[in-house]
Amino acid sequence: MTIDHDRLFKEILTTYFEEFIALFFPKVHEAVDFSEIQFLPEEVFSDVTQGEKYKVDVLAITKLKEEETVIIIHTESQSYLQPDFNERMFIYYGRLYEKYRCRILPIALFTYDQKRSETDTFTIRFPFHDVLHFQFLMIQLKQQNWRQFIHTGNPAAAALLSKMGYNEKEKVQVKKEFLRMMVHMHIDRAHTTLLTGFFETYLKLTSSEETLLKEEVKMMRKPEGDKVMEIMVSYEKEGLEQGKKQGKEINKIETASAMLKKDMDVHLIAEITGLPPEDILRLKDK
Repeated sequence: MTIDHDRLFKEILTTYFEEFIALFFPKVHEAVDFSEIQFLPEEVFSDVTQGEKYKVDVLAITKLKEEETVIIIHTESQSYLQPDFNERMFIYYGRLYEKYRCRILPIALFTYDQKRSETDTFTIRFPFHDVLHFQFLMIQLKQQNWRQFIHTGNPAAAALLSKMGYNEKEKVQVKKEFLRMMVHMHIDRAHTTLLTGFFETYLKLTSSEETLLKEEVKMMRKPEGDKVMEIMVSYEKEGLEQGKKQGKEINKIETASAMLKKDMDVHLIAEITGLPPEDILRLKDK
């Protein structure tokens, strides 16, 4: 299945926006007032030359602690290589400034797996004059040493471990440290599901690696090891239940499709399969 990277990162960033800023940009965190931060509606910009539309990821409106004037923090997560990304950040800035007419702090979060050095500037200059020097803040997850974040107690760090600079041999250790962080953060069920779901999307262990992980967890000191194992068992059960539900839905759809091919009545199909009639009508249209 295609992963909706933008949606996943937007959910993490909006849920743990202050934690994200504190993690990677402590000077920004020190200056910004997060007590009344609000997220603006999604902005969509059209590229007239290429006929494409681009969505701005996260726009947070707030103010500085020492000032009353409004500022906007624009955070853009980039999941693939794009040669002219720096230019796109500048275009976003110009259009956002045109609309909101306030100071805007642009941040780029590069989330792809390739280790490459990105530029954080966009310049326009002549031999005799510099017209423009635009610079944004940036963080490249793959260039971050995951071990530096495991004792932060930061939920954004826990989720983003899955996209940092570990190698294949370190995957089991990374997941173990993620689970250890989850135990010590004492977060509620909904946020546990969000963080675990994000982490599991980007760091997947093979069955043999999962077995090795369980063995390592068993050797952890009590009660920490027991709590980590509880999270693992709980998540496995939840995954199995979800899988069963998805399997039942697929069986219902397959049954309904077969009955439609025999020109059976929609309401009869709904009664037999338990699917809503409107779903069956959409299936029929397809």
